Order: sequence, then C-alpha cells, then structure tokens
Amino acid sequence: MTNSVQFTQSIRSWMDIFMHRSMRGWGLFAKSTGLSMPQFSILMQLHYRGACGMSEISERFEVTPAAASQLVDKLVQHGLIQREEDPNDRRAKMLNLTGKGRDLIRQGIEERYRWVDQLAGTLTDEERVQISEALTVMTRAAEALEAEPV
Repeated sequence: MTNSVQFTQSIRSWMDIFMHRSMRGWGLFAKSTGLSMPQFSILMQLHYRGACGMSEISERFEVTPAAASQLVDKLVQHGLIQREEDPNDRRAKMLNLTGKGRDLIRQGIEERYRWVDQLAGTLTDEERVQISEALTVMTRAAEALEAEPV
C-alpha cells in the first residue's frame, strides 16, 4: 500500500469516527435543551456568523420565510435570540443571540468537545505530542486550501 493510500484511509477512518461522535454530541445536547436541530443550527449560525436577517435564515436553511419565522419565534420565546432594528433599514429586523443564547451555545461546544478530553486521557504524552504536531501540519494545509479561490 502506498503512503498516499494509507494516509487517505487513515484520515477517512478518523473523519468517520470524529463526525459520528461530533454529530452525536450535538444531537444529544440539542435534544436535552428541547430544541430541534434546525433551531439549534440557527443559534450556531448566529454564534459563528453574527447577526443576520430573516431572509438569510430562510435562504441558509432552505425553508420558506414562514417556516423560518416559526423557528425564530420559538427561539425568541425561549429568550435565546432577539430581534433588533436593522440600522441600515428600519423596516427590517436583525436577529442576534441573547446572553442566554450565547451561554447555551458555549455549553453545547463544551459538550461537543468533551469526548476529545476523554480520548486525550487514553493517550501517552508522546502520542499526544505526535498527534498535535501532525494535526498542526494538517490544519495549515487545510487553511491553505480554504484560502484558494473556488
């Protein structure tokens, strides 16, 4: 087996486990909050991308404006997001996380990464150093690919 094939198989195996554990963690956390995955995804978008309008929610999640409004209304009722006047268009509303919403997302992120801490505990110091160095190389390579025009 060539180095390239072995590398690709190793990365794919890791990705399969990583994605499964990561998504399972998100799903269990979202379920524990009583939110649906689409609602939780809206919170995540606001966390990572900042404030946005209803049309952006509708487009991003490929739902009708009415469906987006229903999802958002429940999040507003739970005190997780707020509607604010758009400074560029007083007729439009911007959606933003509340403090309660930010706290919930932080808890979700901690839960998502909890298993990484467990995994690290099963490795030796030497293995953690090797993996850390290899992942640093992988991260730089991935960032370089992301910077290339599509």
